[in-house]
Amino acid sequence: MQTVTTVAAVRERVSAWRAAGRRIAFVPTMGNLHAGHSSLLSAARHRADHVVASVFVNPLQFGPNEDFTRYPRSLAEDEMLLAEANCDLLFAPGVADIYPDGDQPTRVHVRGLSETLCGQFRPGHFDGVATVVAKLFGIVGADVAVFGEKDYQQLLVIRRMTVDLALPIEIVGAPTVRAADGLALSSRNRYLSDEGRARASAIYQALRETVEAIDAGAADYRELERRGSAALTRAGMRVDYFAIRDAADLSEPGSASAELAVLTAAWIGRSRLIDNLRVHRPRPRD
Repeated sequence: MQTVTTVAAVRERVSAWRAAGRRIAFVPTMGNLHAGHSSLLSAARHRADHVVASVFVNPLQFGPNEDFTRYPRSLAEDEMLLAEANCDLLFAPGVADIYPDGDQPTRVHVRGLSETLCGQFRPGHFDGVATVVAKLFGIVGADVAVFGEKDYQQLLVIRRMTVDLALPIEIVGAPTVRAADGLALSSRNRYLSDEGRARASAIYQALRETVEAIDAGAADYRELERRGSAALTRAGMRVDYFAIRDAADLSEPGSASAELAVLTAAWIGRSRLIDNLRVHRPRPRD
């Protein structure tokens, strides 16, 4: 695996692959990689001849009181994981390589999807995500990009942006990788104390109980949301939201909603954890 830091170097390597008729997959990350990222790389490898990954902690998606400065950076360890996952090229730029003018006058905003759920609690976050992803797509020029379904709202934002801007790239969502107790793997899990990590398993449990209730025919979604939020509060978390939405666009469920997403964001200490599960809505019985 080769590591490069400049836009020119990425384009030179990808151009050579394209000239040879090769298909390229891309996995954008913010580093501090774990087994969940390995699964993204595996999905990418199955879809292309060459895999490019990026490690870039994007300042545009962090709010003024968020954890940009303390977000874990572990490039040497990341390079080892990527090499073991048969990544071909790592793009590890600095902020000046991505935003050479310091500011980014052009921003990408996906209306609707960017304001709800996490967007309500993190204003501007998804503008930062959409902007840097669009820029990385333009730099790398891959055929397919792989994102984790743990960040389900992010995945929908990127899919919508890609369609609306007619970007020539396929977006693939890869299943969430979980620990033995169900907790979704996340770079922010490393912030948790031992006691906080034990409490965090309540997130998956609350999601599963909600999905099972919907499977069993429960249709009072407001009550299910209240129960899920209460379960996390009892586990000592500060809940931003526990919501049941249409899985297609995160709108409120309607009669035409065939698949639902149960999504939550909750704080344990300074760690904000997100997770979701999807469930097909039961058909009405005759």
